[in-house]
Amino acid sequence: MELKELLLLTIEKKASDLHITENEPPILRIHGRMLRTKFPALNKEDTKRLIYSILNDVQKETFEKDLELDFSVALPNLDRFRVNVHMQRGCVEAALRRVPTEIPTPDQLGLPQITLDLMRKPNGLVLITGPTGVGKTTTLASLLDVINSEREELIICIEDPIEFIHSNKKSVIKQRQVYSDTNSFAQALRHVLRQDPDVIMVGEMRDLETISTTLTAAETGHLVFATLHTPDAPQTIERIIDVFSPHQQQQVKLQLANCLQGVVSQLLLPHINGKQRVLATEIMIATPGIRNLVREEETEQIPTLMQTGSQYGMKTMDKSLKELFAQGVISLDVAMSKVKNVEEFRQL
Repeated sequence: MELKELLLLTIEKKASDLHITENEPPILRIHGRMLRTKFPALNKEDTKRLIYSILNDVQKETFEKDLELDFSVALPNLDRFRVNVHMQRGCVEAALRRVPTEIPTPDQLGLPQITLDLMRKPNGLVLITGPTGVGKTTTLASLLDVINSEREELIICIEDPIEFIHSNKKSVIKQRQVYSDTNSFAQALRHVLRQDPDVIMVGEMRDLETISTTLTAAETGHLVFATLHTPDAPQTIERIIDVFSPHQQQQVKLQLANCLQGVVSQLLLPHINGKQRVLATEIMIATPGIRNLVREEETEQIPTLMQTGSQYGMKTMDKSLKELFAQGVISLDVAMSKVKNVEEFRQL
């Protein structure tokens, strides 16, 4: 058994992930379900051999020092894979996420029209949020591809690692990988304003310095896209503010209220046919009322404005779940497992 054979199987089965773990055969995630392959269970030597077969000497040295490694690997003329190598009870293991070579369109993903309106804003901050594995990177790639096709812009992407590969269309697009093209998200963002960008994409706002420099970039007249691992708009606002020390928070509230354009929160749910997954989206648009709530940090009132703001394109996750259920796309059990307000959902 070779790793290339397993990657080809992952592509053939249209799996989203491949897991290499001790005492188990290679495992595929297909439409959200974990399915064991028919290969024999792997021992500690097998997992290390398979994983080290795709590492170069520098990557091996880095992993053995840090015990963690993120990178991407591509098969010629086939899909790319985002790879995380890690230790588990002294065993080298890996999770490999398949990244198709073709960037899907917003329609193919099921993104609402309002996301395209956010993409066409001249400046400000657009956040794509949700748990790991719900397609935030795919959504970003799809929106950037539309900008790339429609406008003459300079787009700079800071990623860890690079997943979808963009080629220049009307725009010029630069993709910089953290730890190979730059030392950190924050360092790249500190220098990006001298590179004449129109659009900036930040793969993940993962620390105080990155969040701070992202806000500054959005304030200075650029359109900035970024992701956060937060489940909804109110918690996204709270996460950004809480990362700063108390004496900085008032200034951050003003910054965020002024530059935020919208928050798109995502979930990927099993389709009722069991053969695919479907996207559910919550949309918050930064209307004057929302901006005022951000300034005052009255995030508990944001869902109320979202419920009454459908004319602006706003939608709660509960409403999105209700629509998908009504269309016969997801089951009632799946919808009920994700709703926040069960009574309100039943009324919807």
